[in-house]
Order: sequence, then C-alpha cells, then structure tokens
Amino acid sequence: MVIPCVWQRRIEAGDLGSHVYNAWLAQLVQEGKAPGIYIVWQSKNILFDLMLFYLAKIFGLPTAEKIAVSLCVLIFFWGVFALVAAVAGKPPWFLSPLIAMFAYGYVFYMGFINYYLSVGLAAIALALVWPGGKRDLLRASILFPIIYLAHPLGALWFLGTAAYRLLWLNLRGRTRLALPLSTLLLAIAVHVFIRHHPEYRWDFLQSPIILRNGFDQLEVFGHRYVILSVALFVFALICIVVDAVQHGRSLEYWKKRQLIVELYLAAFWMTALLPQNLKLDPTAGWIGVLVTRLTIINAIFAMCWLASLQPRVWHLVGYGAAAAIFFAFTFQEMAYLNRLEADAARITEQLPFGTRVSATIYEKPRYRAMFIHAVDRACVGHCFMYSNYEPSTREFRLRVAPGNRVVTTSQDESEDWQWGRHQVRPEDLPMKQIYQCDAADLTQLCIRDLAVGEKNGRIGYRPQSE
Repeated sequence: MVIPCVWQRRIEAGDLGSHVYNAWLAQLVQEGKAPGIYIVWQSKNILFDLMLFYLAKIFGLPTAEKIAVSLCVLIFFWGVFALVAAVAGKPPWFLSPLIAMFAYGYVFYMGFINYYLSVGLAAIALALVWPGGKRDLLRASILFPIIYLAHPLGALWFLGTAAYRLLWLNLRGRTRLALPLSTLLLAIAVHVFIRHHPEYRWDFLQSPIILRNGFDQLEVFGHRYVILSVALFVFALICIVVDAVQHGRSLEYWKKRQLIVELYLAAFWMTALLPQNLKLDPTAGWIGVLVTRLTIINAIFAMCWLASLQPRVWHLVGYGAAAAIFFAFTFQEMAYLNRLEADAARITEQLPFGTRVSATIYEKPRYRAMFIHAVDRACVGHCFMYSNYEPSTREFRLRVAPGNRVVTTSQDESEDWQWGRHQVRPEDLPMKQIYQCDAADLTQLCIRDLAVGEKNGRIGYRPQSE
C-alpha cells in the first residue's frame, strides 16, 4: 500500500506541497525567522500538519513527509477495510484492489490530507460502533476528538452514520423508513436554505448527478481515467446484478442489504444537493470542493454493498486488472509531476534565503486533480511563497498579521496571485514570478522579476479555458 509513496522521489498530491511548505514556515516562526506569521492552536483541520511538523523535528521534512503520508494511507486503507468487514460480516479480501485504488483516488491526489485522514479514522470508529453495544460506542467515542482534530467533515460523517446505525437497530418495521426519508428532507432543506441566502457565495456542480456515484473518485488524471472509472462502475453493477439473479429471490437476501442500500442512497443525495463550493464569511476561506471530496463516502458505502455479495474468482480478476491499469497510469503521471517539481527545485535553489516569489502553475489539460502548489515545496529552505493560501484562510495553524513581507493577508488576493490575475503594486516588490515557459512541455519552468502595473500571469503558459 505504501509503494506509491516511495516509487518516485517526491509524493505528488496537490495541496500536499503546501502542507510541507507551511510545516517549514512553522519551523521558521518558532525560530523567529518569519516576521508577521504566528501559530495558533485550533481544534480542527490540523492533525496531519501536527504529524508532519513533529516528525520533521526528528527526521527532517523529506523523510517526515514520506512517513506521515504513508501512515495516512495505511489508516485509510485499513479503516475502510475494517468498516466494510463490519458491515458485510466478512473480511473483504477480494475487494482489496478496489480499496487500494480509492485510497489513491481523487481525495488523495488533490492533497486533502487532513480530510483523507479523518475519513480513515472515522471508518475505524464506525467499524467499532457497528455491533451496536454500549461498549462499542464508548470505544468509538474515544476516537472522536482525534477525527475532529483531523477534519470536521470526517467527524460529521462518523456522527451521522453512527446515529443512523444505532437508530436503525432500535427501530422496527415501517418506522425504519423515517431514516432515509429524514436524510432526503435534510439534504433538500440545506439546498433550499443556501439558495435563499444571497449573502453567501456558492456554486453547484453542473455535471450529471449520476456521475457522483463514488467511482468518480478514480477520475484523477485525464480521459483514460474516466474510461477506467466508468468501466469499473459497470463491472460493479454487473457483479451486483448477477448476485441478485442468483440469490435474490428470498426476502432475507434484501433485508440483509437494506441498511447498506439506505446509507449509499443517503450519501448519494447529499452529494447531489450540496454545493460544490461555499463561502459563509466574506473574510474567511471557502469550504471548497465539497461535493467531489464527499463522493469518497459514496465509494465506501458502494464497497460495503459489493462486499456483501458472494465472492467469485472473476470479481477478484476484474478488480485486480483494473488496479494494475490504474497504478500503471498513475506511475506515469507521478513521473511527469516529479519532473516539473525537479525543475522548480533547480530554479529556487539559486535564490537567496527570503526571496519573495509567486507562481502560476497549471496542470495538464483534462487533469481533474489540481497542482497549483507544485512549486511550494521547492521553496523550502530558500524562498517565501507570497501567494501561500493557508494563513489568510484562518483554517490552519498558521496565521498572518497585516504588513508582513512573507505572505498575503487576503484570501481573494492569494487566489489572484495563484491564477495570474493580480496587478502588481509598488509595495509588492521585489517579487519574482515562476511560470511555465514552454507550452509544449509544461515541466519546463522559468523565473523573472515582476514590474509595477503588470498582471503577474502576463507571461507564460495559460490554459485555453483561461
């Protein structure tokens, strides 16, 4: 499971580069070398950052990153494995290739590591809750503060699913229908509430709802991943239909799967009705990429359903073949991204310590995962990434004071820097810009000095959609 964490020199996973950079920045804060930046304690969205920070004190950042990410992958894989086993009543060994693919899916490669870790921990807690006894609930509750420390969305998933499971055990007959109905009404109520509050900023996904089935988590690096995810979804449906035809004539067969189906449907219509991006406070950061990260929950419940089927050799062959193709594709993409970051390291290692830079980096066309922070990690030890988004969001440990020279204090300004829309002011200088200077090879980077009055993305590659 940890091979993809070590098969290239660097782990490429979207926001991960930013997490590593900010762990280094936190070290500088403690050493008094990052004036205007300070550290606060908060109770959420920091578990991975704490792991990275304290492991770096022992092993150094490069090794700490490998250890911390590998631990997160193992927690996610075995957490999901344990939950699926608890729900299905048997170890899902034949589903291991599928669980492995989801462990390295969209959420991982977007670099949502705190959220990813919270889902893995929540899965472990739900596996403990599943039998329904008081001791089971007590054991799971011990994990809850750690889940919340990682990310509140994982904590909410744990609370909602645990409550659903416990209520389902204590209701009988038609009264159980109140549970799926309540989740549907809740999703509709949240949808209507958000749409009727124009003071909030939000947008909803325009893609067909059926595509949020959970297997969309495998759509990461372009069109061939879309084909693979659709093929795998169809294969999973065939497995379900064949099993139902062979064994589904008895009412008991469907009763055993009723809860699994209800949980999958509840997760599905939540992702169908929630906004993709939401901003409740104009001065704070976005609750971003909400729906496409939540479909990992759909995937987990789908695997619970698949694990309830009678295992067949052809199931394992199908999942194994898909995993072999998926990881072969991913190895190629990681090699490409490592070349890009190696060029970023070549550029930044020549800079004097404390040089202020911004970067406009775009992923290849058709990429679904974003890599706008591909240069951040290369700045460790050398330069300050002025467009660094974490401190200004007030969602992480690092915070920023006005008037500092290390990072912008505005979330909107951070986005403008990242997307090449910022008009350079005299007080921004001196500032260097790192950009992709060869549209035929996006791994080739260049660096230049910015001038007053220009937009920072004026020179360099820009996608046609821009």
